[in-house]
Formats: sequence, structure tokens, C-alpha cells
Amino acid sequence: MSMYVKGAARDAKGSRSGSWFGKRFDPDRRLGLRLTLASGALILVLIPFTLLLVLVETSFGPLNRLDEGAAHTLHTYALAHPGWVRFLEIWTNVFGPGTWRVAVGVAAAWLVYRRAPRLAAWAVTTITVGGLLGLALKVVVARARPHLPNPVDLAPGSSFPSGHAVNVTLGVGVLILLLLPVLSRPQRVIAWILGTVIVVGVAYTRVALGVHWVSDVVAGVVFGVAVVAATAAAFEAWRRDIGRRPSEPHREGVEPEAREDISPKGSAHGHGH
Repeated sequence: MSMYVKGAARDAKGSRSGSWFGKRFDPDRRLGLRLTLASGALILVLIPFTLLLVLVETSFGPLNRLDEGAAHTLHTYALAHPGWVRFLEIWTNVFGPGTWRVAVGVAAAWLVYRRAPRLAAWAVTTITVGGLLGLALKVVVARARPHLPNPVDLAPGSSFPSGHAVNVTLGVGVLILLLLPVLSRPQRVIAWILGTVIVVGVAYTRVALGVHWVSDVVAGVVFGVAVVAATAAAFEAWRRDIGRRPSEPHREGVEPEAREDISPKGSAHGHGH
């Protein structure tokens, strides 16, 4: 009887591990579990973006009042402080979309030179696909930009989501995840704090200059985070498929073993992949 029970237990375990659910939550299948958790985290990131999109499309009253109130308050302050406006313009231009495209392009060229083409492809794909998807959303949503008296700045195109917010989030996220393998623990913390300041700063400038609503920039940041998280999870799946150890991209970077490839002090042409 006991042998029968044990055999049934083994059969039940085998059945669970052979199912879709079992493969993802069986402790012996850590890849499936981690990827399921990563997918869940990505969905959680996309929920606020989807909610914002729905609220914008339905002209939700409280959100409209928040957007309009913030726009008029910051615009009033800007009109009274031209020096502050100049600072905001410098910040938004220095950390604009073009800066991040060039920076990621240079980083990718360096990685190709160091024989890390897959890492370079991840970086270019992330910022390119994310930027194009953000642009497509602008066209589909077609939200009007703020119309303020005596505007201190103007911008073409539609408003939702903010292209500056999308691209600064993509650029900062990609570069930090590329650099993490060569940074010490304190340097990693500093990098994330600095990146956050840059992203929040750009988002603020777009509202303070009167060219975006608050919901536009929040949606842009959330969307950028979702794209980086999705491509990082895909890269992590590839790493594990070829037998590399599991890693935590937000702590170690998308490819921890690329330390030699990224560091100028590494071997002349990287270690190869």
C-alpha cells in the first residue's frame, strides 16, 4: 500500500512538472519560475500605463483637472522666471532623445568592437523598438498638447506619451544595464540614483515648459520602463538557454560576464561570445 502511495505521489509530481503550470513553479525548474515572475512584473508595470491610456482616451475628469492645474501653475511660475525657463530648456535639450540615441549607438559600436555583438544588438533593439512604439502610440492616441497663453516653448506633434520621457527612460535604462557589470555596489546605487534624477528632471521640464501634460510624461516613463524590462527579460532567457548562470539584471546588468568586453582595461578584443 505504501509503495502504491509513493508511486502515485511520484506520478502526480511528474504530471505537475510536465504541465505548463508545473514547469513554471516547480522549484527544480528555476528558469521557468524566474521568467514567469519577470513576466508578471512586466504586466504590473504595464497596468498603470494602460490605465492612464484609458483615462486619457475617455477624458477622465479628475485626471484632466490634475493635468490642467499642474500646467497652469508651472506655466505661471515660468512666465515670472525667465532664467528658470532657460535652465529647463538646457536640461531638456541636453538629455533629449537625440542624446540617448547617439550614446547608445556609440556604446553598441564599442561592444561590437569588443566582440559582444549580442549585447550591442540588445541595446540598439531596445532603444529603437521602444522609440518607434512610443511614436506609434502618439499617432494612435493623437492627444492635443497644452494650449497656454504666452507659451514659453513649443513642440510639434501629439502629446501622449511624451517622447522625451520615453527616450530618456530607454537611454538611461540601457546604459545603466550595460555598465552595471563594471561598477562596484556603491557605484551601482549612485548610477541608479543619478539615472532617476535625469529621468525625473526631463519629465518635469516637459510639463514646466508647457509642452506636455503630467499624464503624458508619467506614461512615457512607465512605458520606457516596460520596454527595458521586457527586452532585458528576453535577453536573460537567451543567456539561460545557452547555459549561463541566472542573474539579476537590475543588479548585475543584462550580461554580467561581459565585464571584460565593456571595460577599457579588458583584453584587446573582449573574450568573445
